[in-house]
Amino acid sequence: MLPATHNDGIVMQELSGTPVQQLVAAHPSNLIGQIQTAAQRHLLWPWAAAAVAVLALFSAPFGLLLLVPGLPAVWWLWQRDLARRSVVVFYQVDDVPAVNYERFTTSSSFVSRVQRVWHVEAEGALNTPYQRKVNAGAAALNRRSPASVDLAGPPMLVTNIAVPSLHGKDRSLYFLPDRVIVRHGHRYAGLPYAAVNAHAQAQRFIESDTPPTDAECVGTTWQYTNKSGGPDRRFKNNRQLPIMLYGRLTVTSPDGLLMVWDFSRPDVAAALAEAIGRMR
Repeated sequence: MLPATHNDGIVMQELSGTPVQQLVAAHPSNLIGQIQTAAQRHLLWPWAAAAVAVLALFSAPFGLLLLVPGLPAVWWLWQRDLARRSVVVFYQVDDVPAVNYERFTTSSSFVSRVQRVWHVEAEGALNTPYQRKVNAGAAALNRRSPASVDLAGPPMLVTNIAVPSLHGKDRSLYFLPDRVIVRHGHRYAGLPYAAVNAHAQAQRFIESDTPPTDAECVGTTWQYTNKSGGPDRRFKNNRQLPIMLYGRLTVTSPDGLLMVWDFSRPDVAAALAEAIGRMR
């Protein structure tokens, strides 16, 4: 694998799965409806803050007096926006589900250990010798974006538990005790664990960026290779690239959910896949 750079003529397959609207239709939920409604409510306090700032600036020095009532009003609107855009849910998890979820949140302590996470958005096979030659001899290209992991949950969800979460630029996964919440842009869906499959595998990846220090380097290659795998000296500035061993987590469902995540440590991806499997 290699990040997408020289991708002329390479067909990139989007790894986006089915639209969130279809997942919602397959698994309707009152909680998801409340989260969706809260997420679509517009913030009012930034507009009020901008209006107070403009009036104070253009009416100086007397306009500064507007800050006396203006700032408390902005603070009140900020608090009101927080309330309007919040969904409060309290969980009391008992018996076996409690044990499994505790293991889940414990496995998610990797947030302090894994250095790099990526959301893999698309993948394309390299079919011709030239495509492989100018892409470090890789078999496929990836288009990926930086991601993160934490225990925060969806921004509008207020709850009494830690929520293991995978955050991408446009897509996220949130793991609650009774379901997995999927975000795609500003749309949300919820799936029961019985409908979610997680698979982890070690992934050799030719890294063109600075490699994470917690990842294992298992070899090297050249940005432009010849048939024997050595450097193609017809290309100037032909640099040597490390081959890193990452962990790939693939999350799917029969309804068409598809999300792919790469971790700089294979054991982290494996632990997360195992934790998801125990929740089924």
